[in-house]
Amino acid sequence: MPLSPVPQSAPGPDSAPRSFSLAIAGSGGAGVMTAGTLLLDAAARAGLYGLMVRTSGPQIRGGEAAALLRLGPQPLATLDDRFDMLLAIDWQNLHRFADEVPLGPGSLLVGDSGEGDPPAALLASGAHAVALPLKKTVKGVAGAWVNMVALGFGGAIVGLPLAALEAALRASWKRSPPALDANLAVLRHGFGFAAGLDGHRPAALSMPATAPPGRWSISGNEAAGFGAIRAGVRFVAAYPITPATELLEWMAPALEKVGGTLLQAEDELASINMIIGAAYGGVPSLTATAGPGISLMAEAIGLAVAAEVPIVIVDVMRGGPSTGIPAKSEQSDLSFAVAGLHGDAPRLVLAPTSIGDCLTTTEWAVRLAETLQAPAIVLSDQFMGQSRAVVDRPAGAGGPAPRLVVAGNTPDYLRYADTPSGISSMAIPGTPGTMYTADGLEHTEKGIPSSQAGDHSRQLDKRRRKLEQFDYGPRWADVEGDAALAIITFGSTSGAVREAIARCAAAGVALRLVALRLLAPLQAAALAQALAGVREVLVVEQNHEGQLLRYLRSRCDLPGRATGLHRPGPLPLRPAELTAAFMDWAAQQDHGEGRA
Repeated sequence: MPLSPVPQSAPGPDSAPRSFSLAIAGSGGAGVMTAGTLLLDAAARAGLYGLMVRTSGPQIRGGEAAALLRLGPQPLATLDDRFDMLLAIDWQNLHRFADEVPLGPGSLLVGDSGEGDPPAALLASGAHAVALPLKKTVKGVAGAWVNMVALGFGGAIVGLPLAALEAALRASWKRSPPALDANLAVLRHGFGFAAGLDGHRPAALSMPATAPPGRWSISGNEAAGFGAIRAGVRFVAAYPITPATELLEWMAPALEKVGGTLLQAEDELASINMIIGAAYGGVPSLTATAGPGISLMAEAIGLAVAAEVPIVIVDVMRGGPSTGIPAKSEQSDLSFAVAGLHGDAPRLVLAPTSIGDCLTTTEWAVRLAETLQAPAIVLSDQFMGQSRAVVDRPAGAGGPAPRLVVAGNTPDYLRYADTPSGISSMAIPGTPGTMYTADGLEHTEKGIPSSQAGDHSRQLDKRRRKLEQFDYGPRWADVEGDAALAIITFGSTSGAVREAIARCAAAGVALRLVALRLLAPLQAAALAQALAGVREVLVVEQNHEGQLLRYLRSRCDLPGRATGLHRPGPLPLRPAELTAAFMDWAAQQDHGEGRA
């Protein structure tokens, strides 16, 4: 069933985790992302967790933008239902964010006193409007920026200590000391503005007594890049594309530190073929792209399947089709990832379930690709990739994955030997006595091109068997609860789904969660075991056609009638709309079973 957002004025249930949501918005060059990042850093220094989602207009760069933050004492993986405050440095085109920044009568709508009235679309929310002299405050203060006034005011309203805000600014400063002093001064001025809003300000957060050490502030793109390097990736070739570009920007200097290389290719076709060549030469390799790019890579991914060359493709999904909505999130590349290649071409498809999980899942993808000598597609998305979160430090890694490599001068070497596991030893070019042909033609066990039916069937079975028989362990999904009604989801929707399930539990409705991480090969037997005792299943995803539900139906039997709940981007799924939908769905199942 399609899913529609709940009205913006709908209150969230009392069971929602205590948090504070604010948006800092303005036109290009206003520094809203800098202010948002510093606010997130200050929150981490004060002992809070947090999430910052970037959003921009259709121009991608140079137009209106907003940093959407949610801060609280517990880990946060999704935006809340409504914002406590929208702080606008100016009002240029900010009406476009009315749907993305839902406000209510209890919200604060703050703008510059010299910028006129807020847009009618924002005033219609009933939020309390306040005008502050943001730009006037920095006028005449050499080197001071208006976004630092916004940082001070926003931090004070949240309840952050001034010392944490100042420490965050000092730690990030790379310019002259006099300019730092000027911006610290206007930050303090902005902090002081909050004192005059006692009658209208939202309730501030309580700060922990101490700030626990070891937490990371990281984006999904940075996390994916770090996970890849930790698993042994030493060569990256890619063509920049929104929203994957930051992954490449982060990896370029990071790879240099570990002796690796990043090459900006002329296009996506070149980049995928470059990493196939590097991986064939023995170097774990990766590319990162989005929907339009992975479409161009289809034939070469099939080459990696046929030649059994391990590569990793991180697809940071965005709204489609075609150019679609470049800077907004959508889970609409799933069908392509699991079934988009010509011929029978088994491949690995994984999806991280949170920003922090982008690290561990990408690391796992590299290890699986190297072990199984197969391409792995990692389905991240714009929500995770370009968002930043304060997370607990991930567990240590197990080191680079070993690739099964043949020793030199092996008699009767068969590169594509039909082994019981389906995995055959791979020769690194130049190894004496192990020469073989690796290309996209079907071949014998030795690698000689062949059109014989027996060779074709044998190699098809081998390539499928090595993926299907491998023991992936418990990481294939997060399974939580034992209720008779189950929610299945994947990727970035997992955070909103998990919070909605918690709200339902507080209202007396128990639901089981299955958040898939390994999508292909689908672990049908493990999924059946995870759903043991389940009467009905609801599949939740962010795309227009219900691609995950369709895929699951094609691969396994699901309990009951197995319905879907889905809608496309660009708006994220929020806990309140999912809670309402889950409660209605659960009530329908109880009614259908004759329960009260």
